[in-house]
Amino acid sequence: MKNKKYIITAILGATILISSCGSEDKKAVTDNSSAITVKTKTVSENNNSPFLTVSGKIEAVKSANISTRMMGYVDKIYVGVGDKVRNGQLLMSVNNADVSAQLAQVNAGITEAEAAFKNAEKDYNRFTTLFKENSASQKELDDITANYKMAKARLESAKQMRNGVNAQMDYANIRAPFDGVVTNKFINAGDMANPSMPLLEVESPGKYQVLAMVPESEILAIKNDSEVTVEIKALNKNVKGKVTEVSTSSKNTGGQYLVKVIIDKTDAQLLSGMYATVQFPVARKTTSSAVMIPIESIVKNGQLTGIYTVSQSNTALLRWLRLGRTFGDQVEVLSGLSADEQYIVSAEGKLFNGAKIANQ
Repeated sequence: MKNKKYIITAILGATILISSCGSEDKKAVTDNSSAITVKTKTVSENNNSPFLTVSGKIEAVKSANISTRMMGYVDKIYVGVGDKVRNGQLLMSVNNADVSAQLAQVNAGITEAEAAFKNAEKDYNRFTTLFKENSASQKELDDITANYKMAKARLESAKQMRNGVNAQMDYANIRAPFDGVVTNKFINAGDMANPSMPLLEVESPGKYQVLAMVPESEILAIKNDSEVTVEIKALNKNVKGKVTEVSTSSKNTGGQYLVKVIIDKTDAQLLSGMYATVQFPVARKTTSSAVMIPIESIVKNGQLTGIYTVSQSNTALLRWLRLGRTFGDQVEVLSGLSADEQYIVSAEGKLFNGAKIANQ
């Protein structure tokens, strides 16, 4: 009996000891970290308009990226961003020392070819006269005629080479293709210019267009010459426009079709690159409301895109999304987020799954 009591007492003691250790472990994993201050928003649905609306960007109708066909260092840039330029005005020059050397060689070749041609021409004229007087044989005249024609061909070839070198000289001196304004500069003096590399961007202000992307489910309803409404969010203005081009292929545009809309003349201070929303006079085929969130809230991890939402325990929870079209600074959520859910717009610390958060 005494042995049995001793065994039971030992078991109870061990149980109490294990229980106390377990409680200490639980205390050790208690999260005492401070909450990250965040700014949150509630998901809302955009169902204001029954008409098809797509996003796009404004650009000048007449715009050009200027490049050169020759390789060389940029000697000097004569204009800056925002400068007005005239058609044919010199914009920049590329070092053309190699081309200048080629031109000197070609000019020397032309001088030599001209001298040879003049001598051949004199011989040809003299032997033609002698042949008429029966003082030269047919063989002699044929040889002189052949020499004359070869000298003439060499001179013409040298002159064509000079035309080619002069054309290269024109590529070294880059000029404005039309009257306009310099809107971008992609290179500085001293940098290396390569063929087809954009150097400057020039556009002719006054007439603007919107390039919009329309999904395949809606493209058949878009017709040329259709009157549309263009909303410019940055200016808080609506202007009128007309569809001038509807693409028939989405091969290189990610499954969406490019539509060009010319904006009617307006007093609005339009600038290239402004976001715009185009409303077409056709009803949307889908009646479901769109869930929209700010682009700045998106989290990217490789090919995945997501957003931090607020869990019931007031912690950050990363949710992966499938996104749709972009409307200015907003993007459409196709799946992964529902209306009335809360998501995090910004945080004062680094977010991670399970991080405690506190609203501002």
